[in-house]
Amino acid sequence: MTLSPSADDHASLRASDQDRDRTAEVLREAAAEGRLSLTELDERLDAVYAAKTYAELEPVIRDLPKTGTGPAQVPAEWAGAADRFGGQATSSSAIAVMGGFSRKGEWVVPKEFTAVTFMGGGEIDMRQARFAEREVTIHAVAIMGGISIIVPPDAEVVVTGIGFMGAFDHRAAGAGQPDGPTIRVNGLALMGAVDVRRKPARSLRDLRPDQDRELEPGGR
Repeated sequence: MTLSPSADDHASLRASDQDRDRTAEVLREAAAEGRLSLTELDERLDAVYAAKTYAELEPVIRDLPKTGTGPAQVPAEWAGAADRFGGQATSSSAIAVMGGFSRKGEWVVPKEFTAVTFMGGGEIDMRQARFAEREVTIHAVAIMGGISIIVPPDAEVVVTGIGFMGAFDHRAAGAGQPDGPTIRVNGLALMGAVDVRRKPARSLRDLRPDQDRELEPGGR
């Protein structure tokens, strides 16, 4: 006779990548609804992707409504916004050598954007951006430096970059909303790091750079 596993037995089972992704989507949806701050979202996502069992996943969303497992909802004024696609690209590349660069706020992401840092740092924030085309590609190369890439929550994200004596973060990869952009990120982290994160914004227009610094720890 086969016995059904007890609750304790189930809690001790190993969680799959799909289990972690479903839990992460609950968190992103909660953040988009204003239930979590950006700081709380980051902390809980770190816990989710470090979890190995169901027992470690459950406390992360215990105080949140588990209403869906699909991609996080975004503000209605953002999805399908008339000015979100098309326009002249702001720039096609950014290079930082023992320095830094930043692309954030209201800018136009080109079809292909190349970012390179050498002993420096760079930030690419696409939450308020328009996109020259619905599908864009970010080529990111960090050599003894770092690049932070922030994508909007409704984007489909494909990450194929590799780390060599460094780290290329794939945690933001996943499906998006039908009206969202497709963002492909590739490249190399050589003794450096490329960090790709999916973070919510309140809308396409009302999160200004000064507000962004207030919401995110360590903003400059």
